[in-house]
Amino acid sequence: MNAARGTLFVEDAEVVSHETHAGDQRVLRLLSPQTAAHAQPGNFIHIQCDAAILMRRPMSIMRVERRQGQIDILYKIHGPGTELLAKKRPGDVLNLVGPIGVPFKLSGYRPRPLLIGGGIGIPPMIFLSEHMKSPGARLKPLILMGSEVPFPFRPRPSQFLVPGIPAEVIAAMPLMEDWGFPSRLASLKSLPGCFEGYVTDLARYWLDALDAGQRADVEVFACGPTAMLRSVIALVREYQLPCQVSLEEYMACAVGGCAGCNVRINTANGPAMKRVCVDGPVFDAAAVDF
Repeated sequence: MNAARGTLFVEDAEVVSHETHAGDQRVLRLLSPQTAAHAQPGNFIHIQCDAAILMRRPMSIMRVERRQGQIDILYKIHGPGTELLAKKRPGDVLNLVGPIGVPFKLSGYRPRPLLIGGGIGIPPMIFLSEHMKSPGARLKPLILMGSEVPFPFRPRPSQFLVPGIPAEVIAAMPLMEDWGFPSRLASLKSLPGCFEGYVTDLARYWLDALDAGQRADVEVFACGPTAMLRSVIALVREYQLPCQVSLEEYMACAVGGCAGCNVRINTANGPAMKRVCVDGPVFDAAAVDF
């Protein structure tokens, strides 16, 4: 039995709040006690957007409030399912299955974690960042985020100097600043204070500023669109860095039954087709064969 299936729950989750952000983005907070109690960074839920649409949508978990039994989901309106989901109001009930999938590693980090999130791949990086700030972790991850729509938060100038990052690149995520973690933002849309280019190019600036000893302390975690992950994987192979990536794929059942989310993964026994939903979504970047 796959370990990722050991704590799956079907829940009727109540909408606690539903925030609207620029670029057709929404942050949905759900009262989902079972999922909140067991979710780990990299897990996702499979949610029914509306009773009129049977096909569920996979959505990454962005934050968890375990005591309150609540989870936060960031999504972008794209198609009829999410259009109906965007109309839900506090008090409405949505059925979901969760938490699903193999999470990012939960311990044994190198001293300099680099977290890279792009678009709707940003939520898992927020969840992972929060996990890394747990008491005793003593980590100072660098979080780099890229987006081609306005970010779903109001960026502010960073209070942290990051060697290697261009001086004019000062836009940061307030939540990361509050946690004491440096972050920087990248976009091709000329957003104020953001790096003008791809988030992986920004990562290269930082890596190039490190000496060999410092670079040996780096490991990378990433989630985002396939094109971004291809660039991340090329980058970590060039610098010979360990890396975990969370893959994004369309899926129907999300519990391993339909095999509609297969990806090619190199294993000790040769190439194999693995299911993103239950064999992932997190994989060792060295094994991913796009």
